[in-house]
Amino acid sequence: MTAPRDTRRKPVVGNATPGADGRNGDSRVPEATVARLATYLRVLGTLADRSVNTVSSDELAAVAGVNSAKLRKDLSYLGSYGIRGVGYDVTTLTEQISRTLGLTVHRSVALIGVGNLGQALAGYAGFATRGFQIAALIDADPARIGSTIRGLKVGDIADLDAIVAEHAITIGVLAVPAAVAQDVCDRVVAAGVTSILNFAAVVLSVPPHVHLRKVDLAAELQILSFHETRKAAAALSEAVR
Repeated sequence: MTAPRDTRRKPVVGNATPGADGRNGDSRVPEATVARLATYLRVLGTLADRSVNTVSSDELAAVAGVNSAKLRKDLSYLGSYGIRGVGYDVTTLTEQISRTLGLTVHRSVALIGVGNLGQALAGYAGFATRGFQIAALIDADPARIGSTIRGLKVGDIADLDAIVAEHAITIGVLAVPAAVAQDVCDRVVAAGVTSILNFAAVVLSVPPHVHLRKVDLAAELQILSFHETRKAAAALSEAVR
């Protein structure tokens, strides 16, 4: 049931970003800003939990790990400039960012691959609190198909088209082995999914209308290893002075 390969495809990371009014396909908000908006939203959630009503750009920027000028530029895409001497209203800014990121609408997600990583992702409570519902768990292993994980019955990838249509799924999370990731990606795209989060350690190719994001845990650890090596070298240099 693998969809025919389109040799014209090329790797992409999405070519349209929700704009300040939250409409899909509006490219006014740069991709780098979108990534930072997600960080600001997480910080604002923490502030709200602490009953903080307002926050200055300097405070929000410091916690988010960016400079205040960049933060103000990012938020200007939302039409939010804060109040001089007061800062940003936490509730209002949270609503603006949520609307821009399209989080005011609950989105159904299909998780494909329910091995160790997939099961861990299925149990992640943060999806639901951020407006995402894991609506379907899908696998190709007969030993897993039909089992129940976190209250959801694992579906057969052979029924992918029907599952995507039944739950109106537009986002797919791939937690499959690298060797089969492209084939699974092809089938997910053919089924109508237009946004994919890939955990497989491989670069995937998708059509231009599909947004693709990659999470490479090993690469992130390698980056941390680089920083640890650099810190150790600096400490050694300091010690021999």
